[in-house]
Amino acid sequence: MDSGTHPGPPLNLGARLPPRVDVYEVGPRDGLQNELRSVPLKDKLRLVTALVASGERRIEVTSFVSPKWVPQLADADELLARVERPPGVTFSALVPNLKGLERAKTARLEEAAVFASATETHSQKNINKSIAEALHVAGAVTKGALATGMRVRGYLSVVWGCPYEGTTSLDTVVDLARRLLDFGIYQLSLGDTIGVGIPTQTESILEALLRHIPASKLALHLHDTRGTALANALVGMTYGVTTLDASVGGLGGCPYAPGAAGNLATEDLVNLLHGMGVQTGIDLSRLVEAGEVAQELIGRKLSGKYLQAALGERDRLIARKRQAH
Repeated sequence: MDSGTHPGPPLNLGARLPPRVDVYEVGPRDGLQNELRSVPLKDKLRLVTALVASGERRIEVTSFVSPKWVPQLADADELLARVERPPGVTFSALVPNLKGLERAKTARLEEAAVFASATETHSQKNINKSIAEALHVAGAVTKGALATGMRVRGYLSVVWGCPYEGTTSLDTVVDLARRLLDFGIYQLSLGDTIGVGIPTQTESILEALLRHIPASKLALHLHDTRGTALANALVGMTYGVTTLDASVGGLGGCPYAPGAAGNLATEDLVNLLHGMGVQTGIDLSRLVEAGEVAQELIGRKLSGKYLQAALGERDRLIARKRQAH
């Protein structure tokens, strides 16, 4: 029986997608910083090399945070001294303060990342600073980095929701985003730090921000804690966002955001993009190889669904060939 309700017009989703998306790889930093054990430098270099071999061109490799707070990344200086720097590949690092900036300069860092939280409680728990103090530091680091010729990117955390304060104020998000961009950063990455976002909320956030900020200045950094990261990424693309952060195999999260385990897996994102005809410049099969390297280095299965499906299919094929002989 006809209920009298009918679906609206088709979305024509393909026509609303960009022809190309830049994938910003955060696994070597955001992924490894959240692991209980430290990965040796030679293995980090092996992972970065595998990511470059897959065609990734924007890779956040480390952080110049105090080793006391994040011992997993204590080798930032040596990593940047030893990593090969192929033409066309940009390596970036998180730079939390002016002391870190001095280390970054010595390491010949090309791109720095600064950050702030959108709630006071997360800011205090994450970096022991108020939002105002964090903005002051971010502004000083940005000014110093730009003066030395570095590009600077920004992160705004807990945009969709906070583990301590619940849903984040949209007015606060817009205000902080505008202030961070006013410092001179070239792009602001919006973080769903605990993976609570849903597509309708993502629409609301982007509609509010795009009244003041062009989509080209925004990126999305989505965690897949509740399985909604790809859906939110898809919404972002229909609003003109063409840079998406992702982590090889789904590594990582924020150690100061309870329940934040698991970034959007790079393989899952690239598989979706390629399937919809969106170009990335990344070889998915080589990316799976990089995911296998990451999995080997940390000694456990990673959460990336495409990675596990591809490795499982390969193992089954190997088993069939053995049986045939």
